[in-house]
Amino acid sequence: MYDRRNGRARQILVSLFCLGALGYFAHHAIVGKRGLEARSRLIERSRALEPQIERLEAVRTHLEREVRLLDARDPDIIEELAIELLGFARPGDRVLVEPARIQRDVPARATRP
Repeated sequence: MYDRRNGRARQILVSLFCLGALGYFAHHAIVGKRGLEARSRLIERSRALEPQIERLEAVRTHLEREVRLLDARDPDIIEELAIELLGFARPGDRVLVEPARIQRDVPARATRP
């Protein structure tokens, strides 16, 4: 025959187990590795990195433009870059040097003891 007292204890035990499981999953949904707090930290970090991302995208766009110009194999562009970056010039060219640039580019001389 069915004993009603055993059924009541079983109901309480099952209810406590369900509440414990619910509490466990709720805790991890809020505090866990991929919970709401972790999501808010990621959002704050992405906001902090946004200016750096924009700066790097601008640099990337500039570099892509330079690569496209080099891929065109335009001799004038290549000559301009060789003069600007490497300091090359043709034998008949006149070179103007800024005084501030000379001082900055010249390494400091070591003193002798």
